[in-house]
Amino acid sequence: MGAGHDHGTSEIQHERPLWWALGLTATFLVAEVIGGLVTNSLALLSDAAHMMTDVIALGVSLFAVRLSRRPADARRTYGYARMEALGAIINGGLLFLVAGYILWEAVGRFREPPEIASTGMLVVAVIGLVVNLISMKLLKAGSGTSLNVKGAYLEVWADMLGSIGVIVGALVIRFTGWTIADPIIAVLIGLWVLPRTWTLLRQAGHVLMQGVPDGIDLDEIREAFLGHEGVKDVHHLHVWALASKEAVLTTHVVAGDGKAANGDALRAGLVAMLDKRFGIEHSTIQVEAEACHDREHR
Repeated sequence: MGAGHDHGTSEIQHERPLWWALGLTATFLVAEVIGGLVTNSLALLSDAAHMMTDVIALGVSLFAVRLSRRPADARRTYGYARMEALGAIINGGLLFLVAGYILWEAVGRFREPPEIASTGMLVVAVIGLVVNLISMKLLKAGSGTSLNVKGAYLEVWADMLGSIGVIVGALVIRFTGWTIADPIIAVLIGLWVLPRTWTLLRQAGHVLMQGVPDGIDLDEIREAFLGHEGVKDVHHLHVWALASKEAVLTTHVVAGDGKAANGDALRAGLVAMLDKRFGIEHSTIQVEAEACHDREHR
């Protein structure tokens, strides 16, 4: 038995900064793609590709905020929390495709470095850095209280580093004429993106596979149940996450002698313990006088 909780209120208050960050990032994305094509800079196009993932991440965050207002219904009894993981899968897939293309294109440019309009490349990169810094400022407050906003904040933070890399590349080309710096910066941005992409996909897949959330030790929870007064045994213990921060627990507990008759009090005590010790607010606990016959799952 668990209590109902309002998941949307804390997210909704950060919607306006997300809209501003999305508008700024999407507008500059178009400018950066045009700038990359005009200046023939692969580093700019690589940074634009990463900025595209920022736009997607911000869009997913806004979509999740909007959906969080919708209550569960007869068809989706847990609501729309899993959209966060599905959005991350889409985002990660696009990141892999873009990073792969950038790395492939860079190989050709190492063989025949093209002419680069370093001044235009520098101007666009500086504007991109300013846009990223503004977006980071808008999202910083919400990043401390919302994992959804924190994900968007980290995306923009990483893109800010990409803009710095492009600026460095433009300066090197401008003062040394060493145009091979452009594909080198592009490769470094691509290599920066790929590990983060893999981590994102792995975390999203873990959520969709109903894995135990990070930071939660299933054996520790089992020991906490067995150490609670009135609990003789625990089985069918499952912990998973609806989204990155919404842990859910279900289990069967066997009450000690004389405790099963007061199952509501025992259950209430266990629910409070889970909330206090492990931060698990959603729990369904079945109290039994003796263990059920189906013990296939511990």
